[in-house]
This record gives sequence, C-alpha cells and structure tokens, in this order.
Amino acid sequence: MAVCIAVVAKENYPLYIRSVPSDSELKFHYTVHTSLDVVEEKVSAVGKVIVDQRELYLGLLYPTEDYKMFRKLHNSFTDVMCNPFYNPGDPIQSKVFDSMVSSMMVQTC
Repeated sequence: MAVCIAVVAKENYPLYIRSVPSDSELKFHYTVHTSLDVVEEKVSAVGKVIVDQRELYLGLLYPTEDYKMFRKLHNSFTDVMCNPFYNPGDPIQSKVFDSMVSSMMVQTC
C-alpha cells in the first residue's frame, strides 16, 4: 500500500498529490519534489539506449522498499492523458484516477 502518490508535470509542479494524514506528510511532499533528479537521470539514460518507444514506464526509480512507482498508477495516468477533454498541464480532477489512488493508499483506522 502507498502512503503518498504524486503526479508531477514536466515543468516540476504537482498535477496531483495525495498522502495519508501523518506526521511524515511534509517529508513525503519533499521526497516527491527531490525525486525529480532521479527521473531526469532515468529519462536521459533511456534516450541513449534504443528501447521500445511505446513503453514509457520508468520502473522503480529508487531501490528502496519504502517508495515505489506503480505500473497501475502509470496506466491510470495514461488514461487521464488520453482523455480528449483533459488539458495537459491542468490539475488532475478525474474521479476514476482519484478512486484508483484511493485503492492504493494505506487504510488508516
């Protein structure tokens, strides 16, 4: 289960961010913004190697058991981007996307 899920625009601003209420919520937001260096590194490495251009999923960004990027999240995000009524760069307000994120979040009592 996830404790924080974020989608960040190419220009480094959040399109969607959600975390479970906790004492570490600020830490999760900080981690989201600082992880962009890892994404940039992976994207530049992918550009140097000939790969299947249809596969845009970057995989695990950082080798830790605490934070993971999920293929399910990526596929749902792709569905949002393919919606003809969504304007790229706008905050994500899809009920289907939000429902999928809710299903991935840790349930707190």
